[in-house]
Amino acid sequence: MVRFIEENTKTVEKETGNKSNNDVTTAKKKVLQDLIINHGGGLINSWVDSMRACSPTHLKSLLKQNSWLTEHPSALDMFEDILHLSEGKQIVMFLDYDGTLSPIVDDPDRAFMSKKMRRTVRKLANCFPTAIVSGRCREKVYNFVKLTELYYAGSHGMDIKGPEQGSKYEEDSKSLLCQPATEFLPMIDEVYQKLVQKTKLTPGAQVENNKFCVSVHFRRVNENNWSDLANQVRSVMKDYPKLRLTQGRKVLEVRPIIKWDKGKALEFLLESLGYANCTDVFPLYIGDDRTDEDAFKILRERRQGLGILVSKFPKETSASYSLQEPDEVMDFLQRLVEWKELRSGA
Repeated sequence: MVRFIEENTKTVEKETGNKSNNDVTTAKKKVLQDLIINHGGGLINSWVDSMRACSPTHLKSLLKQNSWLTEHPSALDMFEDILHLSEGKQIVMFLDYDGTLSPIVDDPDRAFMSKKMRRTVRKLANCFPTAIVSGRCREKVYNFVKLTELYYAGSHGMDIKGPEQGSKYEEDSKSLLCQPATEFLPMIDEVYQKLVQKTKLTPGAQVENNKFCVSVHFRRVNENNWSDLANQVRSVMKDYPKLRLTQGRKVLEVRPIIKWDKGKALEFLLESLGYANCTDVFPLYIGDDRTDEDAFKILRERRQGLGILVSKFPKETSASYSLQEPDEVMDFLQRLVEWKELRSGA
């Protein structure tokens, strides 16, 4: 487990350049940083274009819907095919939270899952090893879900903890803890405070401290103000070359520059469960966000399991199948539980 983390993360010095031993790398990164700071217009336009891309025009999307569904058919319609692919293998479940188990809402602090969804996920965890993989702070996701039998990976997988009550799938799951970005905590807290102050100028902007990353939500920001918000974020980010900016559904994410994401979290959890080099494991990852693509890509590269994208509209994705909304996710999970219980004679 320790070896896995060491192989898949890099120290700050290696990622950002060490002045004494890596002057060339440092110089290159300094030039890049200067370009971003001094010629930020193109960068801001790129950010805003990306922000718009996560809000597709409904009409344009509908025109593409049929061809997209041919490539990414409904996981409900193809349920029997998915079971056939998993035959003889251990299914391991990975679930995003926002937009997957709970609806996307204007106020991220009120993204509650339904009681019915919670019951479904509890039954799912009794049938298969199950993990929640979210960009949210791990403690915050746990407070939403409130199920002790799950694995939780918060901050885009940079904060992983095993089930509180232990797991029947892993002997030492209670001691499982992985936090590959701990050294960045003071920096993340500092950036969070600065972004809160900067974005006060933009009505509707909300900054969330997710422990190992900072989320700037713009779901309630008027589109005419997106450029201003991007400029505010850039004015803070330019002083922190060890942090990077990524994007999710109407949210800008400030994260450490380390080689760790939801895909790495998936691999880490599979290894922790003893399935690192197994051919008889079938990971199922369900998510709705751009950050879930890292996990979808890992599954394609491993040629194991499959990804399911939750979206009502066509998107570029490495997922194999699709579901339209959390209600369909719940239906899919319920069918999995019923199938497993039937096979187990429950």
